[in-house]
Amino acid sequence: MEIGQKFNTLTLKEYFFYMDNHKKYKDFNTLGLYRSILENKKLSVEDKIVVRDYAHKFFKKSFDFLQLKDPQTFMAVEYLGQELTKADEYKNWEKVERNQQRILKEKKIKHRNFGNYSKHNCGFDDCFWNGLMIRQGSWFAENSMHFNGDINRYQQQVKSDRRKSDRKREKQIIKRELENQ
Repeated sequence: MEIGQKFNTLTLKEYFFYMDNHKKYKDFNTLGLYRSILENKKLSVEDKIVVRDYAHKFFKKSFDFLQLKDPQTFMAVEYLGQELTKADEYKNWEKVERNQQRILKEKKIKHRNFGNYSKHNCGFDDCFWNGLMIRQGSWFAENSMHFNGDINRYQQQVKSDRRKSDRKREKQIIKRELENQ
């Protein structure tokens, strides 16, 4: 069976019905469910929180993976109805980053092309590259997933070149001093 309508047009009772019977529907999408909670104009904030909590009973594991796949949606759903200060937001983003690293390590995932990170999204609406699949690490991947502990291969090459030139300069300085004596 198919649901046949968008999640963001559902009422509170329909949300509960479809979540209870989610295995019967082949077009049931958990990411779409969580996004629709944010986009649904029929529900109040309290109703959205109730739907979120009820969805967590069935899809908590999928929701936790959402912080890797679509962290903006994860943050918006996780802190739905809460007023956050900039400091709270910053702390929550750090927690999401730690969880992303943990998930990648636990699942032994080497690549980082997930959800929002696998497509070009420069922020300009008129960019004709928007939505284009990109290769991780390319110059095109400006918003790729990166962590503070990551090793920058380009920076290693710069450091190597600098040390090489320092060694050459040192030999030249020693040679000049020996000639001047």
